[in-house]
Amino acid sequence: MFGYRIEDWSDAYTNGAHIAGGDRWPAAWLEPAQAFRLALSATGRARLDLAYGEGGRHRFDLFLPEGRPKGLVVFVHGGYWMAFDKSTWSQFAAGPVSRGYAVAVPSYTLCPENRIAGITAEIGAAITTAAAEIDGPILLTGHSAGGHLVSRMACETSPLSPAVCARIRHVVSISGVHDLRPLMRTAMNATLSIDEAEAQAESPALLRPMPDARITCWVGGAERAEFRRQNALLANIWTGLGATTAAVEEPDRHHFDIIDGLTDPAHPLTRTLLGE
Repeated sequence: MFGYRIEDWSDAYTNGAHIAGGDRWPAAWLEPAQAFRLALSATGRARLDLAYGEGGRHRFDLFLPEGRPKGLVVFVHGGYWMAFDKSTWSQFAAGPVSRGYAVAVPSYTLCPENRIAGITAEIGAAITTAAAEIDGPILLTGHSAGGHLVSRMACETSPLSPAVCARIRHVVSISGVHDLRPLMRTAMNATLSIDEAEAQAESPALLRPMPDARITCWVGGAERAEFRRQNALLANIWTGLGATTAAVEEPDRHHFDIIDGLTDPAHPLTRTLLGE
């Protein structure tokens, strides 16, 4: 009997071609994102294009609830570290904002202009700047490459200061890529330029969690096998290293609609993130 073996690594990490109607995305996100920004801007609860550094993409949007925020949520977008910016994802702040949390959504400098290690540093700077604006606990979530980046913040080698780390109550990695080594075998590595040293230094699954880390790895039950494997992987390894972990497969969700739960204040994804 022969075991399972991946022959085409590029296909293993391809999503849209394996989703019915997958060509609807990312365009399907743009109109709801703009509508959400306009709605909160009209009520004075959107602070847009706040700077966290000197670079052109060192900006984040901050969405505020009615009344004093209970804490800060940071949502980090995906796109394989190569695509998108904050403006595509605003609507995914809706669930936490409705439950009383401020939500920061940062952009970051994309590959190949940047490397993944550089993006890690930028997200650390974005979180630090947003944390100075909002008191209380910090909750981190991100999708796909963003799931990798928020998990990376919870490592012993986090770019965040001890004071900011101490405020992190929960991390939810949605369809996160936690071991970068397989991506070295994909065609996209011509742009990402991941080498063995960077994979070792930037893969949360190969690193130790920060003390008292709490992470939930959340993936769609209809996602590619590699995303489901990567989801289970980090929760499994970090459990053995003392973190509080959970791995969730949400039935019938694929890679593009798995984040929709964040738009709904009553959805289990939002409630899990906030610990409610």
